Amino acid sequence: MGRDRDEMKDITLLGNQNTKYNYGYNPAVLETFDNKHPDNDYWVKFNCPEFTSLCPITGQPDFATIYISYVPDIKMVESKSLKLYLFSFRNHGDFHEDVVNIIMKDLIKLMNPRYIEVWGKFLPRGGISIDPYANYGHPGTKFEQLAWERFKQHDMAGMDKVDNR
Repeated sequence: MGRDRDEMKDITLLGNQNTKYNYGYNPAVLETFDNKHPDNDYWVKFNCPEFTSLCPITGQPDFATIYISYVPDIKMVESKSLKLYLFSFRNHGDFHEDVVNIIMKDLIKLMNPRYIEVWGKFLPRGGISIDPYANYGHPGTKFEQLAWERFKQHDMAGMDKVDNR
């Protein structure tokens, strides 16, 4: 069962051969489409191994893999728009912790997922790496409890072990 053109009318970037890349932070580029399976709970996961942003103090580039996992509700993020959004951080200066929280909050505002988590695995600079993790579960639902449980167990005993270094 495919999607008809009317369902896809709000997706303007996918298949566009004349894509314009934003070199500054731009959440407006994000697009959504309807979840065809809102009666199911399921994970959608994105890995962006070539993420870059800038240190807000030195202006030096910071490199990371950004992991985004979410359980959709009514809306889902379109992947090309997500790629362009993440690319828009290229010349954006913010601390690693801020970047992860900004991404999560922008995606919550965009699609109001049942659950979402964003994990940044930044490569070492100056001899130290920083791996911020943020999550959110829709209040008053089982996903609020899921958020707390995953937060408590994050990066413990291999539960979310990701090694990109």
